[in-house]
Amino acid sequence: MHKHCNDPVKQFIPRAGMTVNELVSEMGGAGAYNGGSLFHAVDVYEKMLTDPDMTKFFGLSGAMVPAGMGGIVSTLIEKGHIDILTSTGANLTHDLIEAIGCHHYHGKVECDDLELRKEEINRIYDIFLPNEAYEELEDFIQDVYTGLPEQPITISKLLRVIGEQLDTGILATAAKHDIPVYCPAFQDSVLGLQYWMFSQFHKKTILDAIGDMHDLLNTAFNVKKAGAVLVGGGVPKNFTLQTMLMTENAFTYVVQLTGDRPDLGGLSGATLDEAKSWGKIGEGGVGVTVYGDATITLPILATATLERLERK
Repeated sequence: MHKHCNDPVKQFIPRAGMTVNELVSEMGGAGAYNGGSLFHAVDVYEKMLTDPDMTKFFGLSGAMVPAGMGGIVSTLIEKGHIDILTSTGANLTHDLIEAIGCHHYHGKVECDDLELRKEEINRIYDIFLPNEAYEELEDFIQDVYTGLPEQPITISKLLRVIGEQLDTGILATAAKHDIPVYCPAFQDSVLGLQYWMFSQFHKKTILDAIGDMHDLLNTAFNVKKAGAVLVGGGVPKNFTLQTMLMTENAFTYVVQLTGDRPDLGGLSGATLDEAKSWGKIGEGGVGVTVYGDATITLPILATATLERLERK
C-alpha cells in the first residue's frame, strides 16, 4: 500500500442516543473536511484544559450573545476554563441587555426592514431586538457611569464594575470569578456610545485604554504555557494573539472557529500556520481551524470537551 494511504476513512454510522462526544468521535472516524477538523479541535481543547500549566485565553467576536452563545462563555468561566477573555463591545452590550432582564427574539430574514425601523425593532440577521432594550440599558449604564471614581479607570476595571452589579451573564460571571475581560474596541459599541454621552455632562472620569496592556502583557511574560480559543476574528483575535509578540513566549494550542476565507488577506480568515510566521504560535505549537458557523461549532466543541473532562 502507498505510504500516504494508511488511515482509511470510516463511514459515519448514526445511532439513537449518541452523546455529543460520541458524535464528534464518529465524525473523527470519517475525518474529512470540517467535521474532521472539529474532531481535532476537541482533542486540542481537551489537552488545553487538562494541562495545569496552561493559561487559557478566549476571544469572542461576531454576534454570539444575540444568538444564544453567551451561556457557553459564562459556563466555561464558571468551570475555570477561561483565564482571560477578550470580547467585542457588541457582545458585552448584548450580554448586559440580557442580564438586566431584556431579551433577543427569534425573527426572520425575509422581512421588511423599513417596517422594522418604524416599529423600532433592530435586526441581527434572524434575531430581533426592540429599542426598549436599549432604553433600559441606558438607564442602567448611566447610573453605573455616574458612580465611577474620580480618577482614570481601565476598560477592564470598568467592565468589572459593571459585572459586579449584575447577577447573570458573562460580565457577572467574570466578576464573580475574578476573570479579566478585555475590550480593546470598547468605543465600537453601544456601551462606548453611552460613555460618550455620559462624558458630555461629566468630565470627572477618564477611560485608560492603554492601562489594560500592562496587566495583559505582564500575564503574557509570566505564562508557563498559553492556549486560546478564538471565536471569529477581528480585534479579539488579534488582541489575543499579539500578546506574545513582545515576549519570548508563544501559544502552545490555538483553536479557531471562523467562517472567513484566508485568501483575501484579512485577519479573521488568516490561518493559524500564518500566525506561526509571526511567532504568535510557537515551534511545535498546534493550531486547528474549523470553518463554519460558530453557532454550530462552538456548542459542539464546548459540550464534547466538557463531556470528556467530566468522564475522567
